[in-house]
Amino acid sequence: MESSWLERHWARPFYLALAFCLALGLLQVIRLLLQRHRLLRDLRPFPTPPTHWLYGHQKIFRQSDIKKLEEIVEKYPCAFPFWIGPFQAFFYIYDPEYAKTFLSRTDPKSKYLCKFTTPVIGEGLVNLNGPKWFQHRRLLTPGFHLNTLKSYVEMMAHSVNTMLGKWERICGTQNTLLDISEHIDLMTLDVLMKCIFSKETNCQINSNFDYYIKAIREGTTIIFYRVYNFLYHHDMIFKFSSQGHRLWEISKILHQHTEKVIQERKNSLRDEKKQENVQKRRYQDFLDTVFSAQAEIANSFSDTDLWSEVNTFMLAGHETVAGGISWLLYHLALYPEHQERCREEIRSILGDGSSINWDQLGEMSYTTMCIKESLRLAPPVLSLSRELSKPITFPDGRSLPAGMTLVLSIWGLHHNPAIWENPKVFDPLRFSPENNDQRHPYSFLPFSAGPRNCIGQNFAMAEIKVAIALILLSFKVTPDPTRPLVTMPHCFLKPKNGVYLHLKKLP
Repeated sequence: MESSWLERHWARPFYLALAFCLALGLLQVIRLLLQRHRLLRDLRPFPTPPTHWLYGHQKIFRQSDIKKLEEIVEKYPCAFPFWIGPFQAFFYIYDPEYAKTFLSRTDPKSKYLCKFTTPVIGEGLVNLNGPKWFQHRRLLTPGFHLNTLKSYVEMMAHSVNTMLGKWERICGTQNTLLDISEHIDLMTLDVLMKCIFSKETNCQINSNFDYYIKAIREGTTIIFYRVYNFLYHHDMIFKFSSQGHRLWEISKILHQHTEKVIQERKNSLRDEKKQENVQKRRYQDFLDTVFSAQAEIANSFSDTDLWSEVNTFMLAGHETVAGGISWLLYHLALYPEHQERCREEIRSILGDGSSINWDQLGEMSYTTMCIKESLRLAPPVLSLSRELSKPITFPDGRSLPAGMTLVLSIWGLHHNPAIWENPKVFDPLRFSPENNDQRHPYSFLPFSAGPRNCIGQNFAMAEIKVAIALILLSFKVTPDPTRPLVTMPHCFLKPKNGVYLHLKKLP
């Protein structure tokens, strides 16, 4: 039987389209195989742990097994290639000499991290590169000037005392088990809104920001798992996944929150009376600095840039400090001798804690050592990444070509037994002046180093000191042996099931 005219008419275009698709698929397979061959060649000088043929090393992080990374750091003391599936590899480093070589350069941020985080936080200091990054960094640095930071201490103390008041009402005179991480999340957000944005939210009292904290937690978790899932590196696959849809919803929540903060400040500045109050204020907050930057270079600092910088500091300034304080309290609970020594030092400086100022923070030498040791054991930011713009040669003579994605594992660096004796032990004396002088300057990097170090590190350290000082003056903290802390690696090092501690009000 002869085929119909319609069948003859459509058969040829259909076969051509099918052949075209098959050819494209074949070219893509060839490209991926060549990419894998190139990576294997470039990474040959560096031994790597055994990999799964399809998943690579993804399960190290996807199963929240940070202890596996600990074993790898011990066996491979400088670096190792970390395979994300069969066709993509990141180069993990955790040696101080490697870190110095890496951070002394001006390579751009990794395209993967930027690609995945930009829809959520925009293109602020975390994601920008080149001249625009230098411009933004120069314009925003005055927002963290020493005199400005000094004026924040009183507001930090007020927020901490609000949290302590809640704890007193919950605990009374009893030894009470409490998940402190939830309270510290709200307290650090309260500090951020007061100091950085001059906004009184009462978020610790009325819980009107709980949705924001939940959105941040869920959003950063999705981003982290996207980085370590090679299938989700493809935008179309991720976009149509349940995770991609949820991240889009979360992005809307965060964007609306940031836009509200900006719009409220703009509205207040239109009011002549409130504008006079801003001029009389003892300091310029971060949002004032951002508005000043936009006024100074309106043509190259758009509303989108403004939004991105505000959103970046909302996220980074809250999550990192909250994690730092929670982990510090946990470590001091585990080691009561260090907790008591900190308390004695703080009492000798602050008395009953009715007032606290910037100069007093500088006198807390042993407490600062404990803070640094806690940041070593549990750095809030696990890693940072760059994409090599030119070849790099490490001190041992091994090298990598341009285009490779390098990841500095801050966690690996801080737990490297080649640098730190007994790295799992909490020992604040590691940071005594004499021990500091003997250690490599790039062996402790909780705030990174080099030209792209953390712009807000002095703010973060001041907030941690204020918080721990006032908490230890009011409460004794002890661990709950039935609830051991389980780490959950993602964009920020977080406890998987909260931080449960026993709180006992001190007389």
